[in-house]
Amino acid sequence: MENSTRKPFLIACGVLVLAVAAFLLFGRGGTPGDASAEAGFARDMAAHHAQAVDMAFTIRDKNPAGEIRNLAYDIITAQSGQRGMFLGWLQAWGLPQVGDQRPMAWMTGHGHGGGAAGPPGQMPGMATPQELTQLKQAQGKQAEVLFLQLMIRHHEGGVEMAQGLLKLSTRSEVVSMAQKIVTGQSSEIKLMTDLLRQRGAQPYPSILPAQ
Repeated sequence: MENSTRKPFLIACGVLVLAVAAFLLFGRGGTPGDASAEAGFARDMAAHHAQAVDMAFTIRDKNPAGEIRNLAYDIITAQSGQRGMFLGWLQAWGLPQVGDQRPMAWMTGHGHGGGAAGPPGQMPGMATPQELTQLKQAQGKQAEVLFLQLMIRHHEGGVEMAQGLLKLSTRSEVVSMAQKIVTGQSSEIKLMTDLLRQRGAQPYPSILPAQ
């Protein structure tokens, strides 16, 4: 092939490769594909938020102190709304709410490799079934302290997931939500840490990387 025709041919091949890569990542119509970071984030964060809402309802029903009850209400309201948006995205993108990949597969190789935040395939910060049972059985100050400890760790996991998405996506609505989660949950972590100290208790060891 002569030089005069080789350059346009190579350019065309390069454009084709980029188009195929974009299709595999985002799917048809420029929407995220099933294995994209955006879809994985939406699915995992919807499940993550569902547990936070469940824990908030649990402590709310125990007639806690006013500041704890207000915090629980804020978590229920904010995270229920955000969860609805995650599921709405998946519907708008033509994707199922449950994918074939294991949880956190979208962050593999991007900072989620287990360790303090949990083993691969497990969303960081999630309470165990045993911890949820303990929360349901606890009463009074003990319940308030356990709720705050579990929710701080849970929020740290949410922050980790949102920060991971920000490294992998430029899609505006997803990036905006991830930034909102980092800001909002970081603020609530500080509030909950103060509430714990007022009760003579401390958070669990942080699962977030040292800054």
